[in-house]
Formats: sequence, C-alpha cells, structure tokens
Amino acid sequence: MEIIGYLASILIGISLGLIGGGGSILTVPVLVYLFHVDPVQATAYSLFIVGASSLVGAWPKYKQGFVNLKTAIIFGIPSIVAVFATRKFIVPAIPNELGEFAGIAITKSLLMMMLFAVLMVAASFSMIRSKKNKETELEGEQKFNYPLILLEGALVGILTGLVGAGGGFLIIPALVMLSKLPMKQAVGTSLLIIAAKSLIGFTGDLGNGTMNWNLLLTITALAIGGIFIGDKLSKHIDGNKLKIGFGWFVLVMGFFIIAQQLFFPIGVSH
Repeated sequence: MEIIGYLASILIGISLGLIGGGGSILTVPVLVYLFHVDPVQATAYSLFIVGASSLVGAWPKYKQGFVNLKTAIIFGIPSIVAVFATRKFIVPAIPNELGEFAGIAITKSLLMMMLFAVLMVAASFSMIRSKKNKETELEGEQKFNYPLILLEGALVGILTGLVGAGGGFLIIPALVMLSKLPMKQAVGTSLLIIAAKSLIGFTGDLGNGTMNWNLLLTITALAIGGIFIGDKLSKHIDGNKLKIGFGWFVLVMGFFIIAQQLFFPIGVSH
C-alpha cells in the first residue's frame, strides 16, 4: 500500500500544478488509508505537506506579479494566529473518547475524519460549480473590509488547524469579495497565505508527539515534484474541465470516508 501511497503523493502535487489547488484535500486520506497514520497525526503532517507545496507554488506567482503582499499580511495574520492556537492548545485538549451516539463510539480520530470528510464535500461543490473566470475585473483602488477579513481569516485558520487542509476554496472567494482582488492575484495570494499559516501552524504540533520525518519529507518531496509535472501538463490540458472532474472525485471520496468511518472503522498503526 505504501507504493500506492507514494504514487498518490505525486498525484497530489500534479493536481496542484494542474488546477492550482484542491490536491491538498487528498493529503489526509492518503496518509490515513495508504500509510496508516493516525488521523490526528495525519492532520499535522498535512499542514507541513500543504504548506511546503503551497510555498513552492507561490514563488512563480510572486515573480509574475500575482501575489499581493499587503493583502496576504492582513488576511494571513489572524489566520496564522488561529491555526497555531488550534494546533497548540485546542487539538491536544480534545479528549480521545468523546462519548457515544446511536451506538457509535465518538472518538477524537473519528471527529477529525468526519470534519475532514465534510470539508471535502464542501470543497467538491466549489470545484464542480467553478466556471472560467473572465478577466473583466475593474481596475481601481483596493478596498479592505477589515472586520470581515479578520473574522474570515480566523475562521479559516481554525478550520485549517482542525483538519489540516489549506482551505483555498474558502480563501480565494474571500479575497475577491472582501479585498477586491482580481482572480489571478487572489489565487497567487492565497497560496502564500496557505503556505504561511500551514507551516507556522505545523510548529504548534512539534511538542505534541513524535514525528516520522522520513515519511513526512519523502511525501513532501514527491508532492513538490508533482507540482512541476502538473505545471508542465497544464500547458496541454484544460484545467477548468479537469477541476470539475476532480471535484466529483473528491465528492465521492468525502462520502466514502463518512460511510467508512461510521460503518467500517479501521485501525491505524502510527
């Protein structure tokens, strides 16, 4: 299964390179089902993998002028604080046994996987409904809705901290609506925000358990390699059509995880 897992790690990067996001939503399922990592630990690993991959993806966007640093700082600060606090204090404070509902034992791992599955379903709808973005944005002075940006940034940070996903499908619309960024700048800026909050959030886990650095760095390296492959393929493949197909795949995976966790729970080894 680990060989399949390594191949899936490359596919995560390829999807990031092809459609500019979405691939990170598969990181936790790959870690849990193919590498048998505990779900709580998998969310921590995912932060590092997603953060490093997004940082690599943000660099060419920055060189092309598609990263708005002012917006990244304003949106990123509450998000970074929230994700670090969530990983450092909230996640460790959640009891391993939360009780029982309808005959099903509610554990910390089950809660994490169910939250992640719900996020996958939400993200899939975002991808399925995505349309080609026409470059018709009006040029003008950028305006910030500071209260909503602070609230959205904090909420996305908490969500990222809980499930280990980047939350790009939440950040990009927020940047367009709340800070009036053109779509291309919103995509590039979101990568920098995701990189910063994920990597800093990951540091909140460093004292909470033992890390399998060999596995973590190997998967990260494969995902980053996949980004470059995906970037090359994107010149020959329509990313918008691919994004819709990928959205349906993520939707099926989300419902699969919900069903598996509720009716066919499996153990993990580390």
